[in-house]
Amino acid sequence: MSSSLNRRKLLHGGVSLAAMGGTTWLLGGCVTSGSDDDAESAKGAADETNPLGVLPDKALEVVIFKGGYGDDYAKFNESLYQKRFPKAEVKHQGIQTIAQTMQPRLVAGDAPDVIDNAGDSRLDMATLISGKQVKDLTELLDAPSIDDPKVKVRDTITAGVIESNTVNGAVYQLNYVSTVFGFYYNKKLFADRGWTYPTTWDAMLTLCGEIKKAGVAPWTYQGKYPGYWTEQIVTLIGKAGGLDAVKAIDNLEPNAWKQPAVLAAAEALYQIADKGYLLSGTEGLTHTEAQTAWAQGKVAFIPCGSWVENEMKGIIPTGFETTVGATPSLSTSDKLPHQALYAGSSESFIVPAQGKNVQGGLEFLRIMLSLEAGNKFAELTGSLPVIKGVAKNVTLTPGLASAREALSAAGDNVFFFKLGDWYAELGKAIGDANGALMTKSITPAAWADRVQKAADKTAGDSSITKFKR
Repeated sequence: MSSSLNRRKLLHGGVSLAAMGGTTWLLGGCVTSGSDDDAESAKGAADETNPLGVLPDKALEVVIFKGGYGDDYAKFNESLYQKRFPKAEVKHQGIQTIAQTMQPRLVAGDAPDVIDNAGDSRLDMATLISGKQVKDLTELLDAPSIDDPKVKVRDTITAGVIESNTVNGAVYQLNYVSTVFGFYYNKKLFADRGWTYPTTWDAMLTLCGEIKKAGVAPWTYQGKYPGYWTEQIVTLIGKAGGLDAVKAIDNLEPNAWKQPAVLAAAEALYQIADKGYLLSGTEGLTHTEAQTAWAQGKVAFIPCGSWVENEMKGIIPTGFETTVGATPSLSTSDKLPHQALYAGSSESFIVPAQGKNVQGGLEFLRIMLSLEAGNKFAELTGSLPVIKGVAKNVTLTPGLASAREALSAAGDNVFFFKLGDWYAELGKAIGDANGALMTKSITPAAWADRVQKAADKTAGDSSITKFKR
């Protein structure tokens, strides 16, 4: 799926999704500057039934990344659009090469009205924003929602999504799919063995001892891509040190990686390796090889995101109950409860500022954020969109059902970090350090020193645009 492809690319140490000044496929200067004035020229009268002032007979063009989610959900949303605006022609294109296909059109001033900017080759948001090629979505977020006109669209979106996509006070993309990170396990295996998912780190280590005695490896990870551990380390840091500790890391504050919570997190993960709880040979496995061992019941836990169930479809046997557990608390003095969750979003939708029907593009996204559209997306793709209360009556896979339960249990204690998106090289350096930590090549203290040094290098590099949250 596209989200997992994007996420994997980061976890595998690839380029940043939106690293300003980065070297993603679409290089700076390849697009011309736009203006919101053009967008305003295509706006009609707004009223209660048409709050965004869409011109009813204006054609709409939608371009979808046809990856793991396919594009049937988009066609459904287009049908909803046409019900609202029957005189409007809706053009649809499902492709896999977003940047290669869209860049020439943006340069030529022939942008579509909605782009699903996803997949391995996607448009660089930094270039789009600096060139004023993408519409600020604030007007959409402040519009009445489809399901309840008394509720703004922004209030129908799950916690953290808008904040995580805010750049310099504006929101230029809508990430539509929820991704939950945590420790994944087979609930049926645990039930059969009488194992209980732990809520504290001490209980985790105790359980690992029992699992090992039962002849099952307690842990594996995507050995060749140790960046998969970064989410878990940051989650432990956030729980132990609070959100300010995570923000300090994102903001490249001096000694952010020397905070007590950081060292405690590294020491916790190090114990997994030090106590012999890793599947033998893990460090040489690819992500799919490690996940296959997990799916085959050779391993109890693996760190991952909620795409793992779909990614391992065909490998996961019948009866396997993919379940995500919130990362256990390090101690009773943690600042966040054990239910706190690191969760993100992906599959970025943008409205080009130079589209011929910008208001229609915003309306299309408003429709996407309705429960009707969200339920259909969950039904067609087996994934959850970032809509509150979605999929209550949709039969979910075990993994997605557990992700929804975890998000519900976390409540407002859902958080994220941006460092990996903002600073690709630093993210890669952290991943490499994780690999050294989990193979016991370095101590937790040496890991913290190494990561801090990498962060300092990024902070001191004037050629890298810096961000704050």
